[in-house]
Amino acid sequence: MVVELQILGSAVKAAQYRQHRALDSRLASVGSTLAQWDALRAIGRTPGASARELAVATFQSEQAFGTLAGRLVAQGLVDRRPGHGRRIEHHLTPEGNRVLKAGHEVADSVLEECFEGLTEAEREALLGLLRKMEAQAEG
Repeated sequence: MVVELQILGSAVKAAQYRQHRALDSRLASVGSTLAQWDALRAIGRTPGASARELAVATFQSEQAFGTLAGRLVAQGLVDRRPGHGRRIEHHLTPEGNRVLKAGHEVADSVLEECFEGLTEAEREALLGLLRKMEAQAEG
């Protein structure tokens, strides 16, 4: 059987769309959106990172990330601090850490539901294939 690549691409996009919609909807219960939680997650992984680094990590433009970071600062979730030279570093506040942790619990629940129809072996195979595609794109 030959798989039409446009149909395959559409299926991947549909799965991601459903996952993002569910995450965004359920993250509201902890006072966040998917974009905000993703930014908090990136800052939590790399405290002191610049806006440029965080934009790359969250698949956003620097301008879009800067706008989002400004909202997170206004909400008391992120601190911006001067770094070396003109660098501005990003750090989570205690409230940012709380929202991040609550978001992890929500995400774990949503993702468990999203992947519950796959066996562990199928999940491993899917992850392996996606990593293979990513490595090929980088390489």
